[in-house]
Amino acid sequence: MTAVWIAIAVVAVVNIATKAAGPVLLGSRPLPRRAEGVVALLAPALLAALVVVDTASDGRALALDARVAGLAAAAVALALRAPLVVVVLVAPVAAAGVRALGWG
Repeated sequence: MTAVWIAIAVVAVVNIATKAAGPVLLGSRPLPRRAEGVVALLAPALLAALVVVDTASDGRALALDARVAGLAAAAVALALRAPLVVVVLVAPVAAAGVRALGWG
């Protein structure tokens, strides 16, 4: 086996052990109330982090371009409680507008 396959096998075993730890340790016991709140917020926080990193980075550097303007426009539309279809349409229109002005 090469070093790459050994690394893949180790990562796979650690991944399986990590995923199995919760059910094995907790069994049929319910989570504490505070832990339920944290678990409920993990997915939205991870999604937000992925969106920001994908939007504001260009490889290894910070890139503030038209994508950030589109994200900001979508955030404003969400804050104004616009329907999801409107939010999805506002973001690319704002980014295209910024690009048309030559700023991004």
